[in-house]
Amino acid sequence: MESKILRLLGQADYTPSNVPELISLLHLQPNQQQELQRCLLGMSTRGLILRTKGNRYIQSRVADLIPGVIQITRGGRGFVQPDEAGIGEIGIPENATDTAMHGDRVLVRRDVRAQGLRKSVPAENTGAVVRILERGRTQFVGTLQKGRQFLFVTPDDPRLPSAIHVPEPRDVGRVAHIGDKVVVEILQWESRQTPPEGEIIEVLGAPDAEGVDMLSVLRHYALALHFPKNVLAEANSIAKSRPDNQPSAEEAKGRIDCRKHNVVTIDPDDARDFDDAICLQRHGKDQWKLWVHIADVSHYVKSGSALDVEAKKRGNSTYLVDRVIPMLPEALSNELCSLKPGLDRLTKCVEFVLSHEGKVISSKFCAAIIHSKRRYTYKAAFTALQKAPADEIEQMLHDANDMAQRIRGHRFDNGSLDLDFPENKIRLDEHGKVLRIERIENDISHQLIEEYMLLANEAVAGRLMQLDRPAVYRVHESPKEKRLNDYREDVLSHRVPCGNLNHRPEVQKLLAKLGTLPIGQALKIGFLKSLMRARYAVEPLGHYGLAKTKYTHFTSPIRRYADLVVHRALFDKVELQVSAAKQIAEHISLTEKNSSDAERDSKEVKLYAYLEAQLTAKSPQPYSALVTDVRNFGFFVDVSDLGMSGLVPLSAIPDDFFMLDPVREHLVGRHSRRIIKLGDRLTVQIYKLDRFKKQVDFQLVKEGSATTESPPKRDWQDRPKKTFAAKVPGSKKSFGKRRKS
Repeated sequence: MESKILRLLGQADYTPSNVPELISLLHLQPNQQQELQRCLLGMSTRGLILRTKGNRYIQSRVADLIPGVIQITRGGRGFVQPDEAGIGEIGIPENATDTAMHGDRVLVRRDVRAQGLRKSVPAENTGAVVRILERGRTQFVGTLQKGRQFLFVTPDDPRLPSAIHVPEPRDVGRVAHIGDKVVVEILQWESRQTPPEGEIIEVLGAPDAEGVDMLSVLRHYALALHFPKNVLAEANSIAKSRPDNQPSAEEAKGRIDCRKHNVVTIDPDDARDFDDAICLQRHGKDQWKLWVHIADVSHYVKSGSALDVEAKKRGNSTYLVDRVIPMLPEALSNELCSLKPGLDRLTKCVEFVLSHEGKVISSKFCAAIIHSKRRYTYKAAFTALQKAPADEIEQMLHDANDMAQRIRGHRFDNGSLDLDFPENKIRLDEHGKVLRIERIENDISHQLIEEYMLLANEAVAGRLMQLDRPAVYRVHESPKEKRLNDYREDVLSHRVPCGNLNHRPEVQKLLAKLGTLPIGQALKIGFLKSLMRARYAVEPLGHYGLAKTKYTHFTSPIRRYADLVVHRALFDKVELQVSAAKQIAEHISLTEKNSSDAERDSKEVKLYAYLEAQLTAKSPQPYSALVTDVRNFGFFVDVSDLGMSGLVPLSAIPDDFFMLDPVREHLVGRHSRRIIKLGDRLTVQIYKLDRFKKQVDFQLVKEGSATTESPPKRDWQDRPKKTFAAKVPGSKKSFGKRRKS
């Protein structure tokens, strides 16, 4: 019925009609009125159609209204990703967001400017929110505070209104004290001129009480700690039907038997769900055969089952700093589906024939059964690759590494961008406090497995496109021309040669050049900020960062619902409807963003507590920092050892007075004549932090000692917005990283 309605409303001679008129125009029976009204309501909620005065319906696009999901920045500006492909992201000024909150589905009126007879000039795609179609969420975590006449909650998320008015909490299980972390539900928000009203539905406890920090993250992002009973029952039933924790002989029938192959897995040292494995063998004189095995989750998780419904709802696993919130129950994710060594496991496999130079000669797709011979951690694989092979499995590992590096070389020759940054891993003690922070480099052990996963993802996307089957693709659209041009001007202002960045070879040339300059890393971070965010879509729009026209996600079905959908699309006979695939793509793009934000926040709360403890003990630690921007009030730094960014305010440098030279874009000390510029490496320590605003200040460490001087009091309201970034862009924003691309 939906398609019939859209066809009718899209006709050139259609006039806005009400429900009785639509029944006639659509040739429906009178008893179909309720079905029609339900369909109209659903389409209105999704923003496909608009109900006007007199309860008449028109297509939203006729009024230049575009539905989409809005993302709000910490500065208050909005960005809407339209549902319809090809429109491009729409920027929403802070004063035009209405009462929209981060993650809401909204209807936007796009700004259309008259061009007249003048030559058209590409302008920024902007608009204004005219209607909230659906709230992304209504429950938020914040701190209970008391004003002169009323109680209010200050949300932890700086993208939300500064205060939510609430009555005295009652019937929430425990007494709420001023300063406690609470969960508040927004009940009403009529306009930006008045604060939203809500009620407290849960009291989490004092912010410094053990466990409250992570509980706040879980509640804020609505992450479910437990699976519904029927989901657990289904998972346990599947596991118990296989007493030896292995597939039955019946399940192995019809599959390619790879149990004698030297199959290995390579994963982080704390991984428990192994969803990919590889094997490489010689195939004739100058050819090799590569098997990329992926856990066959779709064999156990059937479409429409309780497991499938819950997996779709979660969208993906979430990796917080102290725990994993899995997409599937552990009976499957860590056991029956996990490609553990020494056990038979079912897989979906991409079998490649490769030339000795690393070019794909042929590929085929099949169901297989394996018996993994060895589980490597990245550290163990790296160690094995630094010495002569001790057995045939290590010899296979060496051969696989040589082949992966050749494939990697071809990838960069074809235009792939080197956007990798090291990643920080926070290790906690038994009380949930930061024990140490480990630096994880993207070394050859990571690259070995990464290249084969990228190869499989590309091959599967190509096959799905060849079959013309509805599926979900991983897309990374080209950056906007204006953003690239603005970035180019910034690069040139630092006297770094830079060509036309709309041509990929010039981007590669620039990134290579930046790798040799002290200022390079800071400018590379700026380039990452100019890029679009990768997402899921039903259209195979390609991947800009990887320079691939065909790309999807196939290699992590234990932790990503997208991959499970792709497995079914490739191997199952039941085809997915395009409309259903589109809804799934939109949903899992949101759940991925939600998980990414939760992972970032879980690290932040631990790092804030870690740095706050240093301030309290008056023993701040020194850290190496990279200057990434200079302003007249201070300069911004990335502290890679902490994985965060912050501001060094000029007021925190008491022994000199610095002034900004706007022409040369650097700070100059009036007395010392010291210059601070982009790309400088300095030593800093924590100076001040504000958990509410998620803002961190650092100060310079005096040469030869660490300063323990207390910061002077100053009003945080005077501070410009957008002064804190969660982390140096690492695997979450690097498009060649395994499982993140």
